Amino acid sequence: MSTSSLRASVVGVGNTRYGVMPDMDAYDLGLWALKDALADAGLDFSDIDGLILNRIPDYQRFAELCGINPQYTLTTPGHGRFSGICIQTAAAVLQAGLAKTVALVYGNNGKSAGARYGGDSDNYGSGGAGLWFPYGMTSPGAFHALMWQRHMAQYGTRPEQMAEVSMAFRHHASLNPQAVKRTPFGLDEYLDARFVCEPLRLLDYCLINDGGVAMIMTLSDRARDLRQKPVQLAAFAQRSRFVDSAFPPEDFWHEPMKQASEQTFAQAGISHADVDALMVYDNFAPTVMFSLEGFGYCPVGESGSFVQDGRLKLGGQFPTNTSGGHLSESYMQGWALNVEAVRQLRGQCGERQVPGAEFVHYMAAAPVVSSIVYTTHER
Repeated sequence: MSTSSLRASVVGVGNTRYGVMPDMDAYDLGLWALKDALADAGLDFSDIDGLILNRIPDYQRFAELCGINPQYTLTTPGHGRFSGICIQTAAAVLQAGLAKTVALVYGNNGKSAGARYGGDSDNYGSGGAGLWFPYGMTSPGAFHALMWQRHMAQYGTRPEQMAEVSMAFRHHASLNPQAVKRTPFGLDEYLDARFVCEPLRLLDYCLINDGGVAMIMTLSDRARDLRQKPVQLAAFAQRSRFVDSAFPPEDFWHEPMKQASEQTFAQAGISHADVDALMVYDNFAPTVMFSLEGFGYCPVGESGSFVQDGRLKLGGQFPTNTSGGHLSESYMQGWALNVEAVRQLRGQCGERQVPGAEFVHYMAAAPVVSSIVYTTHER
């Protein structure tokens, strides 16, 4: 079998609507999204022989609901970094021959369940920042505010530059019927937004909503025979930073991002200039700035000037989070961004479509860094 035939491909994507759905739990939302993804791929439940779940509590119950007995089964923690980890795991499972068709399913009823990120009720944190908890630093937002304060002091980055991220993503959301927040805003409205944890404003925070997302993956040789144009994983890489660095890290995770980026681009055989759109994990707006620097799209410390003049907007050099991302579409913890990457490469994004998109780069800055380059090119 050729190398190109062994490349993992996404052949189906699906999602629920996003918002508040109090009558549905994580199982209901995941099942809705999976049905949508199977229909998209032209497959049935019986075709699934690999199942990877994220944020859905019990793999056995979910498999029973689907009526399947997969050869490979995995359930993963609810941390947002696991979207990239799960997708890379699915590719490895396929390439190892442990399954032929893997369903990746995410269900999140956090809004209706009253989920809080931080504090005593946080069920999804890794505990990695536990050293700070006795001092009241239990919120991810507080940690990112601390990091952003340091970036501003060290490099002179300004609030007006950060606004470019939030404004660009809201503009994209205005073109996305599925987005929760669709009303565009300007610089004055951004600067007038209340501080949640200074210097982070309300418009710098992701949206906690209910929703589900699913992806179907198989190898390229089978993908060609299915309903949709296959989207291949041209390259992927992962790095972590758990030790030898305080949390939050002094380098904003630049070093592991640099390593993952270099591996990804070398494996894909492309450069940054070949990338048509970016999907950047945006739990908070500063994460986008850290990611642009760490993954090599601009020099360290220069993300503020880099994002000006519409560079991240549709029509700019690197249209980013064209769905609206976590800041405006919904916080689906990276999953919806990967689905948006697939739809962009299929040319299915309507008013927010990036013309002629051939390579889309998903990236996540966190204690576990993920980097995935998607393409429709036969590699």
